[in-house]
Amino acid sequence: MRLLLVRHGQTPTNVDYLLDTAAPGPGLTELGEQQAAALPAALADEDIEAVYASTLVRTQLTAAPLAAARGLGVLVRDGIREISAGDLEMRPGDSEQGALYLRTVFAWAAGDVDLRMPGGESGTEFLARYDAVITEAAATGAATVALVSHGAAIRTWTAARAHNIDVPFASAHRLANTGTVILEGSPADGWKALTWAGTTVVPAGEGGPAGAAGAAD
Repeated sequence: MRLLLVRHGQTPTNVDYLLDTAAPGPGLTELGEQQAAALPAALADEDIEAVYASTLVRTQLTAAPLAAARGLGVLVRDGIREISAGDLEMRPGDSEQGALYLRTVFAWAAGDVDLRMPGGESGTEFLARYDAVITEAAATGAATVALVSHGAAIRTWTAARAHNIDVPFASAHRLANTGTVILEGSPADGWKALTWAGTTVVPAGEGGPAGAAGAAD
């Protein structure tokens, strides 16, 4: 299966750089609406057969134009919502609390899945819920599926599950709004990342796009 993990469009709390993870969350800014409207053209070469979004409003608003352009409904699933910030909710992403959030989620991707976000979920719980939605999507038999999700969730899940993406890469390459990670594989056989935000994924040590770590959204 070809799996497209798409970060949602810009929100007001993205602009303010806050750890905003609770449901239902904010809608999109004017720019975010423009980014959502541009998704069908950006993904025009992808033969998308199913579109999923999380239970947070911003992903559903982002997914709607893409689904409409393909004549599809949006399948809303809680499992692909953002990683809960717990006690760190609405703290600035560039604060020590923001750094703790990122250290925690990337520790999960490195294998420390029993670690728990302060006041929030563990890595085991996050990966289980995210895996469940992808397993469901794979079971439909669709060749290509788009999941509109969230920045930290996409980066963490990809670093944990794609055999050619490691934690240093995922932590250093923030996804811009509507940035997309494209993977191929299956829940049974594992996953390989093909592109990250439009750039071909290359093996470690062979270069690649530069980036900086960013907060959850």
